[in-house]
Amino acid sequence: MRQLELLAPARDIQVGIAAIDCGADAVYIAGPQFGARQAAGNTVEDIRQLCLYAHKFGARIFVALNTILYDDELESAYRQMLDVQDAGADALIIQDLAVLEMARNGIENLKEDIRIPLHASTQCAIRTPEQAIFLESLGFSRLILERELSLEQIRAIREAVTCELEFFVHGALCVCYSGQCYLSEKIAGRSANRGACIQACRSRYDLTDASGKVLVKDKALLSLKDYNLKNRIGELAEAGITSFKIEGRLKNISYVRNVVRDYSLALDELIGKNPDRYERGSYGKVTGGFVPDTAKTFNRGYTELFLDGKRGKWAAMDAAKSMGEEIGSVTALNRDKSVLTLRFPRGGVVLNNGDGFSFVSKKGDVCGFRGDVCEGNVIRCKSIPDIFPGAVIYRNISAAFEKELERNSCVRMISVIADIGFNRLESGWSVQVSAESEDGRKVSCTYEAGDQVANNIERMLDMIRGQIGKNTGMYSFEVRKIADSDILPFMSASFLNSVRRDLAEKLDSMPCASKDLLLRDVRKVDKGVCTVPQKKTSYKNNISNRLSQTVYLSCGASSAEPAYELKHIGDAELMRTKYCVRYELGMCPKHHGCRNSGPLYLLNNGQRFKLDFDCRNCEMTLREA
Repeated sequence: MRQLELLAPARDIQVGIAAIDCGADAVYIAGPQFGARQAAGNTVEDIRQLCLYAHKFGARIFVALNTILYDDELESAYRQMLDVQDAGADALIIQDLAVLEMARNGIENLKEDIRIPLHASTQCAIRTPEQAIFLESLGFSRLILERELSLEQIRAIREAVTCELEFFVHGALCVCYSGQCYLSEKIAGRSANRGACIQACRSRYDLTDASGKVLVKDKALLSLKDYNLKNRIGELAEAGITSFKIEGRLKNISYVRNVVRDYSLALDELIGKNPDRYERGSYGKVTGGFVPDTAKTFNRGYTELFLDGKRGKWAAMDAAKSMGEEIGSVTALNRDKSVLTLRFPRGGVVLNNGDGFSFVSKKGDVCGFRGDVCEGNVIRCKSIPDIFPGAVIYRNISAAFEKELERNSCVRMISVIADIGFNRLESGWSVQVSAESEDGRKVSCTYEAGDQVANNIERMLDMIRGQIGKNTGMYSFEVRKIADSDILPFMSASFLNSVRRDLAEKLDSMPCASKDLLLRDVRKVDKGVCTVPQKKTSYKNNISNRLSQTVYLSCGASSAEPAYELKHIGDAELMRTKYCVRYELGMCPKHHGCRNSGPLYLLNNGQRFKLDFDCRNCEMTLREA
């Protein structure tokens, strides 16, 4: 039986709790420092409280410590490792191999015991069996694979290693191979590997040829659609994926609730069809709540990227922001452009006060506005200078759906089965109750019920089932068996309720039995068996401190070149991508039969970048021109 895990993002404790309530088996969150999203840090105490909540359901908390580190940050990072371990975290997600070295040997005079499993971040650029083998040999318990992989490539990695594999299934996509984008660092001195990415890939560029001729004007030429693999999780499970990861540590609570619930239901459906092969990675059944709809959540349009090993249209050139659902077009405007009349191409569109809308202006800018009053096909709002007749209108915020998300919260419960027996003594009735939770916790208690006899046995049985079989705290009780008897004690509703509450308290005092998590002890790894895939390193290995340098050299590297952040290299490859601008524009010699145009150039605010095309590997590179 193989566990399948739905892994949700959390920018803070509230979002983390919501994710667990909606069905997440695990949550990843950043600590106070060194997370790859600088704006999503959290205190150790918040992580502790989130761990306490998650562990009630056997769910896990993974802490992202996935930036590259400088020498003067190593001690702080080590102390944070110890702090989040003490807080109850179940694993650390890391990029910098210095963290692994510190877990193995400590640092200077600090040699405290690090036992927490380590997961290799997608920032480790895991897209080949060779890289996967290297990282597994270092002692990583889990590898988080590149998003650009096909099912065939995932299978090849699965055959090469035995550790757990994690794969993104939903959310925003980086255009560059993970961990090897240096465009933000080049432009603004803000490193993506340090959690400070300016998202230059979402900026608008002009595209020119070598002569300077403008081929495309003012488009988000490097912006990708969002990932959505909900319909492919069965194939991913077959290929060997254990953990299905949702991107979004900066996303709000509504986004996380909606997406987590959608994928949790899909995972339940997959397991329901394969009960002998798969099980969820945590306990508890989610009830109530809302009907999820990822079309109503922030997205740039959806893509499955390279999963089938084929190219498709992956770009979101016209809308690097969330456009939402297309609902109609403007047919009439009043004089100050504050009253819009729409034409709906299809029936069933219902607008609500407070809905958010977007459109593309004649200049090509994405503009947004709120509908203050929405009646039928008429929107009243503040004046919108750039709106025009014929503009296509999208709804990117559904006020009704947002209210539904807030109003109809999901409830997650652990099921408990109770068996009840009776014994009549001279002093009165003794009631024996045994209860077992779905994670295997067991309690057995005896209660004194007085000496009265129930006048109506069937009514008493119904009362027992009704009062014991209620939800209490996080537990959903069900009476499985009541001992056969021709005579029963009379038990009041209050007595039965007190029995159920007592059982719940006793279950609470026992820790939930977590399912097995693969643990490789990095302290017991023989470094002599660890060999780097390439003997000569480059800036792409992101070696930014003395300890990561030590790891590479001890594993057979002939050199340990410094990270780009430490030394900007002239003519450096700032990006390498599976995405190709020429293909997206129908200019590919290989797929469209076009003449090879040679290099192309991106222009933005006086900066010029060169695009080269590696047609043999079907990849595109970006360098400073």
